[in-house]
Amino acid sequence: MSIFEIPVQRLDGTPSSLGEHHRRATLIVNVASQCGLTPQYAGLEALQVKLGERGLTVVGFPCNQFGAQEPGSAEEIATFCSTTYGVSFPMFEKIEVNGEARHPIYAELVEVADAEGYRGDVRWNFEKFLVSQDGHVQRFSPMVSPEDEGLLAAIEAALG
Repeated sequence: MSIFEIPVQRLDGTPSSLGEHHRRATLIVNVASQCGLTPQYAGLEALQVKLGERGLTVVGFPCNQFGAQEPGSAEEIATFCSTTYGVSFPMFEKIEVNGEARHPIYAELVEVADAEGYRGDVRWNFEKFLVSQDGHVQRFSPMVSPEDEGLLAAIEAALG
């Protein structure tokens, strides 16, 4: 089963999937509102605004597995994202990205190695997975900012 077919819920509880983003370049990010990397929300939103019409969709999956940095309810997360960073990209339910309860989407994604050859568990909040229009996946460390030249080049290539 493709990651685009796996059921997931939107942050508001609506059943969904990544299917509506199939055949688009999709940047999947595990996010948190109380992390030192939380300001990356601004860069992610900038990518969505700048490249959305060209075929990029940023999607966020809140996760509380790293330092309990996403303790809020779905409503609190939605309010934080909209009021603090003006997030317009799709936000999905809070999930686990590691361990026994790892969401099936991440079970697929963590099999991909990043540029340094790291494969396996997500290392921290804001790890990024870029899925190209043809389904090729690239992985980027949480420390790679949305403005990083390497990430931007990969997004441009994924847009075709």
